[in-house]
Amino acid sequence: MSITAKLSTVNLNTDKEAKQAAINDKKIRYGGDVVHFSPGTDIVREDGVLTVSKQAQAESKYPQWLPTWDPKLRFDDEPRFSHVDRGFFADPELKRLFPRGGDHKLKNLTPKLGTEVEGVQLSQLTPEQKDDLALFVAQRGVVVFRDQDLRDRPLEEVKKFGQYFGPLHIHQTSGAPDGFPEFHIVYKRPGASKALENKISVPAWHSDTTYELQPPGTTFFGVIEGPEAGGDTLFANAIEAYERLSPSFRKFLDGLRLIHSARAQAQAALSQGSIQRKNFTPETVHPLVRYHPVLGKRSIYANKVFGTRIIGLKQEESDLILDFIQFFIAAALDLQVRANYKPGTVVAWDNRTVYHSPVFDFDYDAPVRHCFRITPIAERPVGSKEEYESWSPNGEEKTVEEWEELYAGGVPELKTVLSS
Repeated sequence: MSITAKLSTVNLNTDKEAKQAAINDKKIRYGGDVVHFSPGTDIVREDGVLTVSKQAQAESKYPQWLPTWDPKLRFDDEPRFSHVDRGFFADPELKRLFPRGGDHKLKNLTPKLGTEVEGVQLSQLTPEQKDDLALFVAQRGVVVFRDQDLRDRPLEEVKKFGQYFGPLHIHQTSGAPDGFPEFHIVYKRPGASKALENKISVPAWHSDTTYELQPPGTTFFGVIEGPEAGGDTLFANAIEAYERLSPSFRKFLDGLRLIHSARAQAQAALSQGSIQRKNFTPETVHPLVRYHPVLGKRSIYANKVFGTRIIGLKQEESDLILDFIQFFIAAALDLQVRANYKPGTVVAWDNRTVYHSPVFDFDYDAPVRHCFRITPIAERPVGSKEEYESWSPNGEEKTVEEWEELYAGGVPELKTVLSS
């Protein structure tokens, strides 16, 4: 039964009674999953496609952006390619994006991470301005744009905007608008976040889809409809985190590699009646310390959302390292910035060097929150400039078992990794 249908069966005469009824009924208080199909509230169309309720469709101001989950669609993994970041083509002084005497306003949110920009409309940027944007996002990590019209533009146009920065990622389980699987839709049904139904807090520090061979780089997240407050995103500077470590600990982490797995995410979706729509290798191995080709800097690239075990370490040893990294990122408030949203806000960030965690702070009477993510794919993660320059999409990728064998005697030298 949908939230609205359940409410209609209750005789409510005042706002006070309505709120009390909601408090007493956790099916009303919790609004379902924000990414996957929710059988308790969503529906199956006659063509077999899963989507949100008819009432949600009727009430949406942006029905073209509503999520669907088509069990019939299957996608292969994105083909490997040599990614050349658009930041390489930027004006180092960003004069095309921010011309002298322009109408733009910039406000740094912290000294090293995060900037809020006014007076720039993303949909109107020229190719040269997009190049500057790619460099600016890499440099500042997180950039918040207000009053954007991407949600009002034709979806094909928004798709082409994202494709300028790289091929668009297709998510293995999330909803997408009809005909546009490249968009990742976040749709919180009315009520509080289901994530807090059985937990008191749900920190989830990660970079997106790190189980892919070539995960995202410059990424955009926009709010289509939603409340004026709630659902902020916490971001953390992984470059600064790496540089704060002692030389001895940095040396220990350098050269380590982490197994990233898509299995838990897929199983979570399937267990609640949603879908898994990609044919791809479910486990990938990436360096724990990642090199950024545009910035020439290194950052910690490890998370426990998708990371399962560090190659060459026993499980308990690996857990100690991953737990330390997770605690470090979560506890170091001076590495973080908090981005807030209102309808029309678009946040861009560099998924290679910045962690993020959602905030599930919606109240029981919170309305629908409807968002989109544009997720261009970047280079295959590497640990050094030498590895970046030597990687080829035509080369053979090692399996987890081959990496285990290579690390059986300890962390190998870089020349051994490159030549094996």
